[in-house]
Amino acid sequence: MDDLSKSGSVMARSSIIAIGASAGGVRALCSLASELPGTIGVPVLIVLHVGAQQSVLPALLNAAGPLPAKHAKDGEPLLPDRIYVAPPDRHMVVVDSQLRLSRGPKENCARPAIDPLFRSVAESYGPAAVGVILTGNQNDGTLGLFEIARRGGIAIAQDPDEAAYPDMPRSAAEHVALDYTLRIADMPKLLVHLASGKDGKEKAMPITPFQSDVGQTPELIDSIPFERPVAITCPDCGGALHSSEVGTITKFGCHIGHSYTAETMAIAQFDKMERVMREAFRFLNERAEFCLQMAEQYYPQEPDLSAAWQAASRQALDRAYKLRDLVEQDWITPEVAESRFTQSQGSVSR
Repeated sequence: MDDLSKSGSVMARSSIIAIGASAGGVRALCSLASELPGTIGVPVLIVLHVGAQQSVLPALLNAAGPLPAKHAKDGEPLLPDRIYVAPPDRHMVVVDSQLRLSRGPKENCARPAIDPLFRSVAESYGPAAVGVILTGNQNDGTLGLFEIARRGGIAIAQDPDEAAYPDMPRSAAEHVALDYTLRIADMPKLLVHLASGKDGKEKAMPITPFQSDVGQTPELIDSIPFERPVAITCPDCGGALHSSEVGTITKFGCHIGHSYTAETMAIAQFDKMERVMREAFRFLNERAEFCLQMAEQYYPQEPDLSAAWQAASRQALDRAYKLRDLVEQDWITPEVAESRFTQSQGSVSR
């Protein structure tokens, strides 16, 4: 590996480029690949949120530009002038200049996720790493990009005004000291310059400690004290979550390995709550049907027992409809309101 020190006007040559995208990412990635040269001199690693669905991204990138693209294979060495794409349902990370794939816990509700790749690139390459965040919803990649910047690497985000889905690049801009914010059309030239050592930055971001002193005043709900739960649990597995601060970002993680930024956690928790309540509605409906069948079975031989089963069926059905009405009421969702406020403030400031 080249000398990674940066002193005076001498800039280190970047040794790896990691790119993350989500919604709207296929078009953005193809546009970027179409302008990259076939001899950029470094490996290019890409994570697109595809979940477990089939991915044809390598074929699209091969058709778009000269750099050969392929789905990464576990254990293969990194080679320059190649595009490696995280395959469906697998996290892709770099370990000892090799690609490793895993079905590890989802991060920010995604597998493959961007943060694991960016973290591994930051740890393995330090100032020689380049991280790029493109279009996408929510904020996967922000934590990983923070690590790249903290270790002296180059942090880049697509201009949110250009992004089809601006959440991810906007989150990166809010929480990471970005080196560049630019349009897709301007990225290829910059990446070539970084790979050839013609651009860079002087030093890593300092690690800034953060502490939280949130008050814990008991709250009354309809004159009844609100008993705070012992722990907040993971929407994926139900395990207890611990929170930590990474720069200006709050991160939640469980012992299994699922992790969320605060915004993603709020959305995942609400979705889980709504799903559980709808499952309860379904179970109540099923209980009503089961009790009705039992009432029909005992009628007319045991009319009193049949009547009891009928009463149980009516009770279950009544509570099912009450629960359905509760689920379908409007809910206060500050995480959605905050996202919309941030977007509107960004529009006004520009």
